[in-house]
Amino acid sequence: MENFILIFICLAGGMLLQGRKIFAENAPQTLNLYVIWVALPALILRQVPTLSFSTDLFVLLVMPWLMTLLGAILVWLGSRFFKWSTEITGVLLLTVPLGNTSFLGIPMIEAFFNLDMVSYGIIYDQFGSFLALSTYGSFIFALYSGQEQQNVWKIGQKVLTFPPFLALLIAILFARPLQNAVISESLSLIASSVVPVVMFAIGLQLKIRLAPGQTLPFCFGLTVKMLVAPFVALLLCHLSGLDTPASRIAVFESGMPPMVTAGALAMSAGLAPRLTAALVGWGILISFATLSLLRFFL
Repeated sequence: MENFILIFICLAGGMLLQGRKIFAENAPQTLNLYVIWVALPALILRQVPTLSFSTDLFVLLVMPWLMTLLGAILVWLGSRFFKWSTEITGVLLLTVPLGNTSFLGIPMIEAFFNLDMVSYGIIYDQFGSFLALSTYGSFIFALYSGQEQQNVWKIGQKVLTFPPFLALLIAILFARPLQNAVISESLSLIASSVVPVVMFAIGLQLKIRLAPGQTLPFCFGLTVKMLVAPFVALLLCHLSGLDTPASRIAVFESGMPPMVTAGALAMSAGLAPRLTAALVGWGILISFATLSLLRFFL
């Protein structure tokens, strides 16, 4: 409960200070860079070495890719049926299949479950969401921004140089030394800044105004991402007879709102920035209700 209150306070604080000139305009980007380069790697180095890898973790590797595929197919069908513009289709193809499984997912796992479950969220995010962003996301960005498609080498280079992914590799290779009491405690202190910093940064850049004429794709996108996807994931786990902590986190992560980074890609490509901001911003706010509902079913 304390973590949930912390999330709300930091998010609300960022939103309240958004219109004031207390912070520099690039403050959210600076805070996000701190999380990407310092806090999130520390959290990964602290949590991953405590994992015991088993077949139970397989669902965390497969589910994010299934959700990416499901989201892309449903957006493509919706775009064909409603005859949406290329701009709107590009936004939805980036934001609907890719979830905010790191910046929002990890704090939400802490709030709704406990710290021990964060390790599962990290695996889902690093081996699923981030790799999907780096491959599928890069392809969609290149396709809809009019740029040349990125080759395999560039995509691979992006993956291998991403700080949290590097931290994940280090955590796997040096699991035993990282469990030293002094190192572990130091990493815990740094990692504890993930939740307040991330949620405050999101609050500072949260935009909730929706442009006229974009109500239908907005509602379609959030419905698919935050209701259809997680309950399809829940059904798949039920039909497969999976009822483990790993499967519950996989389902929970599949219900996260659109990824902030995917939204940033869409806006940098000039794809309906107001719709993108609304999907990301409103998605975060609505997720407090939809994730509570999902947690009830889990």
